[in-house]
Amino acid sequence: MTVLVAYASRYGATAGIAERIAETLTASGHPAEACHVSDAKDVADHEAVVVGSAVYFGSWMKDATAFVERNSRTLADRPVWMFSSGPLPGAVLPEETDNDPQPKGLAGVQEAIGAKEHRIFDGALDPRALNLRHRLVRALPAGRPLLPEVDGRDWPAIDAFARSIGAALGT
Repeated sequence: MTVLVAYASRYGATAGIAERIAETLTASGHPAEACHVSDAKDVADHEAVVVGSAVYFGSWMKDATAFVERNSRTLADRPVWMFSSGPLPGAVLPEETDNDPQPKGLAGVQEAIGAKEHRIFDGALDPRALNLRHRLVRALPAGRPLLPEVDGRDWPAIDAFARSIGAALGT
């Protein structure tokens, strides 16, 4: 059986983290596949699941939380790990953001499905990948501090997380 690494990603940084986790798990003897949460069809076909999402304004993306809710019974019956991608290193957060690194409402979700662990990794942003609305926001004088061009993904930490999942799954 395989490990499912399901993710929600708007501009690809979280997808890159999920793909790296799947590669590291596979290299450690636990075949894994990474796919967007909308493409993850039968969660029950997997021995374990890793779920990740980009974080926007302190919350997971809606399609990631919908995936967890839709599959909560199946997820509760197998080992699950979670990760979040964001904030962007060096980004100036709006004043109304509470600066809590834990995404809003995620602790309850983690508890409900019995997820073993949740890790937060810094995100990445390539301005060339932004949609029109976010390009316009970035063009404003205050926009660049909100959406800096940066890649803060800590690959050794991501690899260590994946290896710890593999170790927990055993041989």
